[in-house]
Amino acid sequence: MEDTVKTMPVIALRGLAVLPGMTVSFDISRSKSIAAVEKAMVGDQKIGLFTQRSPEDADPDLGQLYHVGVIAHIRQIVKMPGGIVRVMVEGETRAELLDLDSLEPMLCGEVMEAPVQQWESDHAAAEAMSRVLKEKAEEYGRQHPKFSKEILPSLLSCDSLSQLMMRMASEMPWDYKIRQQYLEAMGELEQYEVLVGNLISEIEISRIRKEFQEKVKESIDRNQKEYILREQMKIIREELGEDSVSEADDYERQLRSLKADREVREKLKKEIDRFKTMPGGSQEANVLRTYIETLLELPWNKTSKDNNDLKHAEKILEEDHYGLEKVKERVLEYLAVRILTKKGAGPIICLVGPPGTGKTSIARSVARALGKKYVRISLGGVRDEAEIRGHRKTYVGAMPGRLVDGLKQAGVANPLMLLDEIDKVSSDYKGDTSSALLEVLDGEQNVKFRDHYVELPIDLSNVLFIATANTTQTIPGPLLDRMEVIEVNSYTENEKFHIAKDYLVEKQLERCGLTDKQVSISDGALKKIIHNYTREAGVRNLERRIGEIFRKAAREFLENKKSVIRVTESNLEKYLGKERVTFEDVNDEDQVGIVRGLAWTSVGGDTLQIEVNVMPGKGELKMTGQMGDVMKESAQTALTYVRSICPEYGVADDYFSRHDMHIHIPEGAVPKDGPSAGITMATAMLSAVTNRKVRADVAMTGEITLRGRVLPIGGLKEKILAAKMAHMKTVLVPEKNRADIAELSKEITKGLKIVFVKEMADVLREALA
Repeated sequence: MEDTVKTMPVIALRGLAVLPGMTVSFDISRSKSIAAVEKAMVGDQKIGLFTQRSPEDADPDLGQLYHVGVIAHIRQIVKMPGGIVRVMVEGETRAELLDLDSLEPMLCGEVMEAPVQQWESDHAAAEAMSRVLKEKAEEYGRQHPKFSKEILPSLLSCDSLSQLMMRMASEMPWDYKIRQQYLEAMGELEQYEVLVGNLISEIEISRIRKEFQEKVKESIDRNQKEYILREQMKIIREELGEDSVSEADDYERQLRSLKADREVREKLKKEIDRFKTMPGGSQEANVLRTYIETLLELPWNKTSKDNNDLKHAEKILEEDHYGLEKVKERVLEYLAVRILTKKGAGPIICLVGPPGTGKTSIARSVARALGKKYVRISLGGVRDEAEIRGHRKTYVGAMPGRLVDGLKQAGVANPLMLLDEIDKVSSDYKGDTSSALLEVLDGEQNVKFRDHYVELPIDLSNVLFIATANTTQTIPGPLLDRMEVIEVNSYTENEKFHIAKDYLVEKQLERCGLTDKQVSISDGALKKIIHNYTREAGVRNLERRIGEIFRKAAREFLENKKSVIRVTESNLEKYLGKERVTFEDVNDEDQVGIVRGLAWTSVGGDTLQIEVNVMPGKGELKMTGQMGDVMKESAQTALTYVRSICPEYGVADDYFSRHDMHIHIPEGAVPKDGPSAGITMATAMLSAVTNRKVRADVAMTGEITLRGRVLPIGGLKEKILAAKMAHMKTVLVPEKNRADIAELSKEITKGLKIVFVKEMADVLREALA
């Protein structure tokens, strides 16, 4: 018998597969599908039904349809609201789609009938297969009561295998893809295998789902039971006035989620068990409650993820601070080493410098650059060792030390901890605070730091410590030895100008509620404020002066209704008054017995004009101007050296026995000390004795020995800045300070002739006119 190919209208079904003998209704809304139905109704009411491979395809072609479907007879069509047509069809024959014409107005295909190949089987085999299907259907029905009640009886009443298979394929609550799989099976035996395979799979899925549901139900029942029992216990405790057990339960829950070492967990478990046995209102229970809560709040092994991006860290540091190159460089070096070694142990840095130079703020900036939590601990005036190590928990009001409290505040074990004003800790009869810090700031020991209150070793090795100090003189030697000292020197006027322009002006504008469009301050005005209204190493007073200008500008802005206020050099006096700082400039002419020395002060460098007068007398040396002991000794040394070389300058042997000498350093109210004015005093003495003039444009600094050697001194950057401010042309510096001069920026030394001297002979050769 030849296969017949028919051309007929086709509907592409979405999410639906129709089998032969199956009656089904479905809705259609696509114009091509409606046109196909209308075409079929005009003819023999036969239509091809083929399922789409993907329901999302709006206009499928031949490749997007399954090629096996059915030829169906349209029984009924009903037009619904919204342009929808409901179609009832009865599947008649299994068919194969050979070609498809998808042009408007409808889908039209070449369809060939493809009946299933009959399986020649004996009665016994057919009966066995039927029983297997019915048994599996019954097993499926036991897991799905609705199926068992509505569909199963009709399936079990089927006599023939083919009828049973057709009914099962049509009526089982399966996905359309399984029906399509059944439809595509070439023979009855293959169709049987599809049915049995899917039945077994569905039964197994149902079994697993049921097991999960039972487990969930069991868990819910258990939790419900525990909840009821706990509520009953809670009511009983409330009646008895006890609540310690419920608190203990809460502590145990927190302990289970605590990231800590075994030693810590065991100690906590032991203390919680003790707490359970104590009466709720007892004093000991209160002490233990505070102790347990403190231990639970500490970040034992909890760390934050640091930012290991070098470029990001450099950008943040540059954004927040101008200058401070050594500090930035050291932080970036630490970060680079940590990236390579994967270890968190950091250096213990001590930033030493005058007030207002940005030591505290750079620490906050470092924390932001590295992505660390920031904790500041102020040590100024701390004199009790327990402030560092904590009190024993047996004392009333006992609490952990500031370091442990800082860790608790940070919430992580690897914060950046700023130990502010470490040079101002003191000691009393209760203990030495600086000695308590020795263990904290020792990288080998702080792995197991013991706080008296906590009584457990705390790892501080992951903490990045940065200490700040104004001077190292008051820091004990052993403590200073444990820290890496980085000097934060005074700012130059140029650095102050950039800091003011880039940071301080914007900050003070914001504080005063102004914008740069309302108030502007010229570069010249900023430079004049720095030079004539402030005298400091840092920028605190500079910030105050800028704030003072903006406060007055804010008042003026509101009272006079001005749209823009411009502050320039010419009107600066209106906002800040008369100039407050004057610098002693270079003398107009060379003089006898007057030499310009250089000094370091807490607010930066300064020039000292040392004056020496010689008068008839008995050889006495008078010293005035609040000179300290070291400076007086230096003056005696200078005099001895001058007396030893006077014969070379034609001075009579009995000159010093017939003359008195008076050394005076102006600004007598200001105390002065140190050996660095030695060569200055020696030069002034020799100039007065020999009546030779000293060059007015020369400044000098250096310690002198009895034999006239020049020794190195400190505070060189500040001293060179002071010389530059006084418009000196030549500065005499000890030869052994050559390395210090090399570290100074060109901006500081520009315009100055730096002369390195080894002996007083070198000094006198340069200084005497």
